[in-house]
Amino acid sequence: MSRASSDTSRRVMRSNMRRDTAPELAVRRILHAKGMRYRVDFRVVRETRSRADIAFTRQRIAVFIDGCFWHSCPEHLHLPKANADYWIPKLARNVERDAEVAAVLRGLGWTVLRFWEHVPAQDTADRIIVAVERARESASRAGHPRHADVDGSQ
Repeated sequence: MSRASSDTSRRVMRSNMRRDTAPELAVRRILHAKGMRYRVDFRVVRETRSRADIAFTRQRIAVFIDGCFWHSCPEHLHLPKANADYWIPKLARNVERDAEVAAVLRGLGWTVLRFWEHVPAQDTADRIIVAVERARESASRAGHPRHADVDGSQ
């Protein structure tokens, strides 16, 4: 596979962070302020490279906040004109990997939530909170009160 063609491209690629991106931090701040406790950059399946941006381990919820460029957002993706032979397969493989990881996690009983970075942080956080609360209620009804703790304490 060829490398990014220009010094500028290489510099931009190196500056992209795997964790603690601005959209992730904004969502995490809201969740934390609401009393939600979670794991960050959590490797759900040890055998894979993939890590959930936010994970609620007791409820088995993995949250991914996907960058529009890296994960090929249908609204905002603008494929680079320079070095298209490099970028098109790379970005396509990212989308394939996202689907593979989601399938593996669902097969292991995890709920997978994916959000685009352009979605307002409050909207993303609200949807995550609803999913976590539903999982807690479901666990409580199933006779697993430990999983229903609001603050995560036992």
